[in-house]
Formats: sequence, structure tokens, C-alpha cells
Amino acid sequence: MPFEIAIGCNVRKSPYFDATVADGVQSFSVYNHVYAPSHFGDPAGEYQALMTGVVLWDVACERQVQLAGPDAERLARYLTTRAIDGMAVGQGKYVPLCDYQGNLINDPVLQKLAEDRFWLSIADSDILLWAQAIAAERGLDVQVIDPDASPLAVQGPRAEDVVAGLFGDWVRKLKYFWFRETELDGIPVLLARSGWSKQGGFELYLRDARRGSDLYRRVKEAGAPYGIVASAPSDVERVESGLLSYGADARYGVNPFEAGLGAFVNLDRPDEFVGKAALRRIQENGARRRRVGFVIGGERIGGITAWQDVFLGPEVVGTVTEAVYSPRLMKNIAVGMLSSAIPDDVEGLETNLGDGRRPARLAALPFR
Repeated sequence: MPFEIAIGCNVRKSPYFDATVADGVQSFSVYNHVYAPSHFGDPAGEYQALMTGVVLWDVACERQVQLAGPDAERLARYLTTRAIDGMAVGQGKYVPLCDYQGNLINDPVLQKLAEDRFWLSIADSDILLWAQAIAAERGLDVQVIDPDASPLAVQGPRAEDVVAGLFGDWVRKLKYFWFRETELDGIPVLLARSGWSKQGGFELYLRDARRGSDLYRRVKEAGAPYGIVASAPSDVERVESGLLSYGADARYGVNPFEAGLGAFVNLDRPDEFVGKAALRRIQENGARRRRVGFVIGGERIGGITAWQDVFLGPEVVGTVTEAVYSPRLMKNIAVGMLSSAIPDDVEGLETNLGDGRRPARLAALPFR
């Protein structure tokens, strides 16, 4: 039987909420305490539009944590495992965040808006409270707030044409993770080349929540000649692309080396950062698990299956964190974690997706 999610006052509505309801949204989830559209009634068609055309996503649930003040950069450096030396105003960097035990607690994009102002564009965890506490405990001169900036994503092969039609051809020269503060018909936005897909696109960070429906309408109008489709981030495309989903793939207790983010952990930095000592120990001892792809046999998977054991004989040696059927590859694929003791050429892996054991074999990420 179908289930519903109740719309209540204890969860925040996106500035685009009314526009997505009018556009036929069929399902919501809750992410960062915000209602986030899950699909608009045709997940398969929405996937195809992402892969071949252009889609519009309400991703206002991707909240921002602003660090502003004389010690803003000091706090940004202390929170992140990655060196941020030489960042320019208008540049973003992918920066894992860990706790003091080396566990991954978020994987945001750090955006430098000014020499004394940064945003952390976060995944689903309460980093605002974490950053506020650390700033206070360290006595830093910095204000940590939610600046109420709400992204609207335009993704897919035709996304650049749509966004150039809205803002001008200068957007075609914008490098990945770089951004510019601008406006559209008087609507203030931060425009970034970014987004949670490998199909390319942009995110429009709305700076005035009262203009959500206006911005949504303008993007839909500009995208109409390209067949723009209202949609939501695609689990199928993200698994195919090997994109990490914090909370889905990396729940508490996974460190960045296990999650495949070791390149973003700069232990040779002279300065301290949260988790540095623990991460050094983990690196010296070697990660117990590694993130991998799986091709899974058996009948086509219907929908999404998550958090199932991976077996080698009677022994549990890993976890499928998310499994889907890939229309592009015409096979069942998954991402997950596997014991580092298991070699890449292992044979005989199995998983149970709720309908009995199925054969599984390792595959490189992203899937080809």
C-alpha cells in the first residue's frame, strides 16, 4: 500500500515548495530538515531527461552554513581535512568534514564569497550546530549562521544552453565549482557551475526566499524550448556515476579513506584540523574497508534497494549501500563497501536484496 509523508510545521518548506506542488510533485523526503521532492510521477522519464536533455531540481534542502568575520578562514581551515590555500573569491572546493575520531560527518562544497566570508554547502547533517560549537570553544571571532540561500539546480546536457539564455554567454566560461553573485530580473542569486550529477549543470542559490516561485517560473520558461522536465536528483544516475551520497553510502563510522576521499585528506598540512591525529592513525594502519561498485545478477531490480549484506560463502564481507537497475547499462548495479582483505579479483560474492541470494561481482567506479 502507498505511504504518505505528512506536511507539518516542524519541517521547513523550500521557497520552491508551492511551485513544485503546482508542477505535479508526487513524493517528498526530508533532508536537512527541509521537504525535498523525490519524483514527479515518472522516475524513468525524469532519468532520461537528465541524461539527454535538461531537468530542474528543487534542492533547497542543500543548506548553507556561512562563516563570516575576521576568523572565518581560520574556522574553515580547522573544520576541513583539505588544504584550502590559494582559494580565490568566486571559487569552490569539495571538502570532507570529520569528527575528532576521523569519522566522515559531511562532504560539502566550500565556497569563498569574500576574504572574510565562506559558505559550506552541506549534505544531510547538522553542521551549523557543529561549526557554531567549535567556533565558540576555540574563541574565534566569526559569526556562523544559515544565510537562507536555497539552490535550484539545472542539470543535463542542455543545462548550459538554458542558463546562458537566462544570464548570458559568460556562464559558458564558468569553471566547475566556480560561481558568481548576480541577479535575474531583480532576483538575487549566486550562480555556480555545480550539481549532484555527472551530466553537467548549474545551481542557482536564491538569496531572497520570497522570490522562489518567480525564479522557478523563469527557469521553466527558459527551459521550455529544450523540453525541461521538473525532477529530483536521480539515484540511478548517481550510482552509475559513482557519486558519493553522504548518509546513504557513508553513515556515521565511515572514514574518508574508506569512502574513497583520501585524496582530499591533506595530512601534510602544518596546521591542525578536526580529526587530523585520528586520520593519521587510520592511514598508517590502513582502512578496514573500501568503497566499490557491484554488478548484481538475477532479475531486474524494481526501485531502489539499500543497506544489504555482501557475502563470501557464509561470511559477511561488505555492504550494498544502494542498488538500482541501470537503463543505460541494462544491468543491476550497486555501490557499497567491501572489506580491504578481499582482493579485486575475488569470485563468489553474493548479496541478498530481499528475494534470496544473488551473485555479485566487483566493478570499477564510475560504471562504464
